[in-house]
Amino acid sequence: MSAPTPETPTTSDSARASLEALRTEIGKAVVGQDPAVTGLVVALLCRGHVLLEGVPGVAKTLLVRALAATLELDTKRVQFTPDLMPSDVTGSLVYDSRSAEFSFQPGPVFTNLLLADEINRTPPKTQSSLLEAMEERQVTVDGTPRPLPDPFLVAATQNPVEYEGTYPLPEAQLDRFLLKLTVPLPSRDDEINVLTRHANGFDPRDLRAAGVRPVAGPAELEAARDAVAKTSVSPEIAGYVVDICRATRESPSLTLGVSPRGATALLSTARAWAWLTGRDYVTPDDVKALALPTLRHRVQLRPEAEMEGVTADSVINSILAHVPVPR
Repeated sequence: MSAPTPETPTTSDSARASLEALRTEIGKAVVGQDPAVTGLVVALLCRGHVLLEGVPGVAKTLLVRALAATLELDTKRVQFTPDLMPSDVTGSLVYDSRSAEFSFQPGPVFTNLLLADEINRTPPKTQSSLLEAMEERQVTVDGTPRPLPDPFLVAATQNPVEYEGTYPLPEAQLDRFLLKLTVPLPSRDDEINVLTRHANGFDPRDLRAAGVRPVAGPAELEAARDAVAKTSVSPEIAGYVVDICRATRESPSLTLGVSPRGATALLSTARAWAWLTGRDYVTPDDVKALALPTLRHRVQLRPEAEMEGVTADSVINSILAHVPVPR
């Protein structure tokens, strides 16, 4: 499926069909990660950013590269290390001896889809270099703001089992991520499928040879965002979102609940999910479907609860089970 010509207006239905085709196209390169693919599409529709958590070797990098290829987006990868400097991400002023002037050399953040690999391996000073880019969609160097391309999405990865030599992301930065997606190990059948593909010559570095093709472009993405913005939200649904978030602030298992920014994020992701599933209104099930990935990184467990095996997901699931659902 190719992107429509500039003369062809992109409708909401055609945009939805193009984004649904992403699953099939990305599936040519990545096996069994449909929830993560959906989460990345939701983030693009909401102009948000994604934190991908999974052990090494579960195709987090390949997933982001495949998404960029199917949407014809520019993508860059930064390996976050302890010696990485903020200017290595944002860019810096470089002296030109021929003109005797300083010129700005853009960093890798000037792209559509930035893969921040192992973001928790770099110190807070470098982590914070992404805050302005993520929130304001711009980078300020030497007092001059420079806008980033649109769309712009940061997909940051982190390893959930290795803590030595890492710098946990502060709550303020975690709150800037729209979604936290877990990328699990594949099932046995999926892992056999992966090995079979490699045995047949699949090269993860050559997505074009794997048959991955663009199925959407800027026109479809913009039409989809416009349609999501028109998805209606009843007062009852807005109240339901607020009740869920307020319940996290009162939970005895948490020291930090969901902020109003988190409530806004949950409403946004629920609207995007409702539109992707073919509706122009939000239901309680849409809110429930996106509650875990939208809220799990915005809460903080009490140490005693953590010692008892309580997790952020279990607390949120308990809240979803007890907060009254609007009829």
